[in-house]
Amino acid sequence: MTETADELSTPLGQDTKRKKRRFRLPFTAMQALAVLLGLFLVGFASIALFTDNPFGGEPVAHVAMRKTPVADEKATAAASGPAGQAATSAPKQAAAGENKTVTIIDGSSGKRQDVVIGGDAGNKNDAETAPATAMAGIDPRLLEKSRYGMIPVVADGLKPFTVYAADADRAKAAKMPVVAIVVGGLGVGAAKTVDAIMKLPPAVTLAFTPYGADPTKLAERARAQRHEILLQVPMEPFDYPDNDPGPQTLLTTLAPEQNIDRLYWHMSRIQGYAGIANFMGARFVATDAVMQPIIREAAKRGLGYLDDGSTPRSAAPALAAGQAMPFTKADFTIDAVPTSAEIDRTLLKLETLAKERGLAVGVASALPISIERLAAWIKTLETRGILLVPLTTAMLKSKSG
Repeated sequence: MTETADELSTPLGQDTKRKKRRFRLPFTAMQALAVLLGLFLVGFASIALFTDNPFGGEPVAHVAMRKTPVADEKATAAASGPAGQAATSAPKQAAAGENKTVTIIDGSSGKRQDVVIGGDAGNKNDAETAPATAMAGIDPRLLEKSRYGMIPVVADGLKPFTVYAADADRAKAAKMPVVAIVVGGLGVGAAKTVDAIMKLPPAVTLAFTPYGADPTKLAERARAQRHEILLQVPMEPFDYPDNDPGPQTLLTTLAPEQNIDRLYWHMSRIQGYAGIANFMGARFVATDAVMQPIIREAAKRGLGYLDDGSTPRSAAPALAAGQAMPFTKADFTIDAVPTSAEIDRTLLKLETLAKERGLAVGVASALPISIERLAAWIKTLETRGILLVPLTTAMLKSKSG
């Protein structure tokens, strides 16, 4: 019998338990992690090398094209004589202008959407007017295609200023003092824009900046609530670029054709507006040489112009008069100091001016306090002998004397 060294060294009479040897892996945890990482990289490289997918890693939209069902052939075959000939010719016309249904599948969310495309969808004129006719109340005749999209134009003796003006009792407005209110800065911030649309009466004019995720949708909602709308065009302030209105701002340092090109960009962002207004722009509107082409272009396209009254040196009044363009200038910024007391005080000044002169125009932003005080004030305005009118009505009254 063989004995180990441990057994020989054990004291006599004592039987100690033999310790079990712990099992050890032939590699460390770090070595295992390195092996797994290497296998992953090899697998990824294999997929990249041997998979023919040029859009690998990007979201993919799958589009399925299928024809819409054609009318039952038996029904057309049952017809006879001249009537039958007319009936059988219908499928041929349908084939020439065959409809197709496109199923768009969002590669990231899996959402499906079916869109029917007509056989003549490739027609250039139809393609150009499709975005306009899809919007309620937009007259496609008053749109012209630019390189940025559709912009307003005069056509068939119609002007956007008159077609998109809100309804008003102009006979009544001619006989009593009127006040026009314009709430601006809309389109950026859907919540405040919707508040202005829904909480203020239709006679309040709403002015949209060209920015925001979907200004077209919000502008369309405003028009659906019978508000008339304006487009605010960003123009250079005195402290530009420290104070920057946004992309495509009209600048005094640019040539007239460059500013006109930028104006087209802004004009294409929404449709259905009756006029434009400056967004900031104290330096630009006071510079006759750069302001004149803008006023001339807007007048040529059948629009009115609102000067927000931010600078007393504005060249807009004289330039608009030279173009026989509908025009007015804001008398007060209602929420220059955005407190209830100051807003109410400015509204009282607006009333006083309307009674003295027959017409007053106020501008405000879509701050919650501004909307709240305006809504409350407007409810009691007519009881004090003053009529709230859309801006276009105020412009026409101002022009008439």
